[in-house]
Amino acid sequence: MAAMAAPENTPVWVNTDRCKACDICVDACPAGVLSMQAAPGSTLGAMITIIAPDSCIGCNECELLCPDFAIYVSERKEFKFAKLTDSSKARQEAIANNGYRIPVDYKEAN
Repeated sequence: MAAMAAPENTPVWVNTDRCKACDICVDACPAGVLSMQAAPGSTLGAMITIIAPDSCIGCNECELLCPDFAIYVSERKEFKFAKLTDSSKARQEAIANNGYRIPVDYKEAN
């Protein structure tokens, strides 16, 4: 089976047809790249969204832990990933503390 080609200039992407919105990937992401968002049509009422693609460090934790094989991370040769920053760690903590959703009033620390 051939590897799936990454969309151009995209570090991480989701096949929402396969995703059951379990939020395992959101919990696993150390850089706060992923978040859940309200999606009334979803089985659980939420769906994964990529909120900070430029912060993806390419660790592959989300892809490796997805029970539905619905999330993909680009190959290192295809994309230049970011470094893990304090801002990314703070965003991840805010997401985890808010039920795996980015807080509405969250302001990125610069």
